[in-house]
Amino acid sequence: MASDFSHLRYCTSLTKYTRFETREVRIGDLLMGGNNSIRVQSMTTTDTMDTAATVAQSIRMIEAGCELVRITAPSLKEAQNLEEIKKELRRAGFNTPLVADIHFTPNAAELAARLVEKVRVNPGNYADKKRFETIDYTDAAYEAELERIRERFVPLVRICKEYGTAMRIGTNHGSLSDRIMSRYGDSPLGMVESALEFIRIAEAENFHNIVLSMKASNTQVMVQAYRMLVNRMMQENMNYPLHLGVTEAGEGEDGRIKSAVGIGTLLEDGLGDTIRVSLTEEPELEIPVARALAERYSNRAAHNPIPTVSSWPVHPFEHQRRASRSEENIGGKSVPVVVSDFRFEKPEKPSYLYRVGYQYVQESDKWNIQDQACDYVYTGDAAVDFEIPGTLGIIQNAAVWDDKKVRTYPLFTTAEALGGNFKVSGKLNFLLHDAADFSEALFRLLKETNWVLVLRSSNMHAMPELRRFVVELMQRGIDCPVLVYRDYADESDDAFQLYAATDCGALLNDGLVDGIWLQRGTMQGNQKFINQTAFGILQAARARISKTEYISCPSCGRTLFDLQETTAKIRKRTDHLKGLKIGIMGCIVNGPGEMADADFGYVGTGVGKITLYKGREVVKRNVDSEHAVDELIGLIKENNCWVEPSAE
Repeated sequence: MASDFSHLRYCTSLTKYTRFETREVRIGDLLMGGNNSIRVQSMTTTDTMDTAATVAQSIRMIEAGCELVRITAPSLKEAQNLEEIKKELRRAGFNTPLVADIHFTPNAAELAARLVEKVRVNPGNYADKKRFETIDYTDAAYEAELERIRERFVPLVRICKEYGTAMRIGTNHGSLSDRIMSRYGDSPLGMVESALEFIRIAEAENFHNIVLSMKASNTQVMVQAYRMLVNRMMQENMNYPLHLGVTEAGEGEDGRIKSAVGIGTLLEDGLGDTIRVSLTEEPELEIPVARALAERYSNRAAHNPIPTVSSWPVHPFEHQRRASRSEENIGGKSVPVVVSDFRFEKPEKPSYLYRVGYQYVQESDKWNIQDQACDYVYTGDAAVDFEIPGTLGIIQNAAVWDDKKVRTYPLFTTAEALGGNFKVSGKLNFLLHDAADFSEALFRLLKETNWVLVLRSSNMHAMPELRRFVVELMQRGIDCPVLVYRDYADESDDAFQLYAATDCGALLNDGLVDGIWLQRGTMQGNQKFINQTAFGILQAARARISKTEYISCPSCGRTLFDLQETTAKIRKRTDHLKGLKIGIMGCIVNGPGEMADADFGYVGTGVGKITLYKGREVVKRNVDSEHAVDELIGLIKENNCWVEPSAE
């Protein structure tokens, strides 16, 4: 890549934490963007026509810290009832702004814009077509379609301008129109162009009270789309606030990790003015997750300086894994590895490894290796005195390393490696180094074979410092594999997962590292949780698939079945299908499009009725919900994607 990378610029600085300066948008009494703090929000899951239930849930969300409450308005009657919901909330003493979520119904949007503080429209659904048709548009035909959209969209813009209503133009990867798909493909570029078309219509009406979003269930696509959007705004002198979210992230720790991998990657570079974490759980449970992600940056600008760069060999809008040489099973074309840390708890017997994916069967004297079995165990000064599994490596401190132990390798500090006082392995050596130290002697050493760099940082702004060091390696043509090492000594379980997913996920999204090594101070007996987190991060970043992935929407008033209960049923039957992606969608809005990123889909299409998909293709319509999970399993079997679960 040329040294001048200004055409790829997507944030204020790659090394100094600075929020991208956006314009200030007013949403009722709430100000977003500019110098305001990062706002957190969520969406109700109740029937919008059930005023009491929607008000009660909204209050729970607000009391949990929600600063904007979004409510679906799929038709005129729901849009009208927003007025009653708002009255009841104001009567109860809550002035939190309300957002009407609109997809296919411009008339509902036009009514809602007169009643609530903000409307959200999806360009792919609002005034466009989605029939999965490929059409070869001439420039004239394409412009005619834009004119049709302009006619449908301008009335809403004018109403928002008259009533002081804010607008979110929210593009979803899963609902790009046939017109956009035909010209730009199923891509981040298509997402950005879809939003820009609507922005230009609004700007022609001198309306700028706009927030933008680029949501996808694929974290790589989501990150690339937001970056590209900011890049285009910089080129066109725009600076609209950004609403961040990973759509259909799922539930539990998977949903939290996946959200942090996507949202956190952008927050690290100062992007984002508001956050919604989309979990298949009660909406008030999303708020603490969003707050934890946002509050991490409240004092980030005070970090230690990081050297600036004059060239940037990382393409921000495309995923390209850094080219590294292969050292044993690390680097090259191997999947990223996971290191489990036992330095404070010597693995004295085989059962100690049960926590990290290995089970020893004494009767047959064999190891069972699970899909989430770590690749290396670090034992510090201790030796392992039992026969280890054939896929496992042991890392010991260089000062005590026993070169006679099978698959056991030394870990050096930088001083030890450069001092030359300890034996080195002819196969594999690990070097623990702080990313703040740029050493010419170190760079010379890393050019030699058999070395793997374990890179750590104590900087408050750790991810960019780690990234900056890897960029230095790339600029120098040094292709040694790199593992990222992060120690979260004082964090809770929840914070550990979110912070590790942010720091490691951001590096994985850009393809910069070849493995993860996580630690939590001197905490003992925590290896299972840490190991699961590491594999969850790799899966969320699409770097290493070790389990079934559920692309599950967070539910809303449009949802036609109990998403949490149904997701649990499907997970119970399918969570052994490693690498399979199953979409579970409450309604058609987030149905067919999101199926593009799933192998099989389960979508609500009526009360008690389910439609099953294979990819984007409808396979079975109007299946009774009581039989739908069995039908889904049958569909998976028909397509030879089923394996029987292990009896263990």
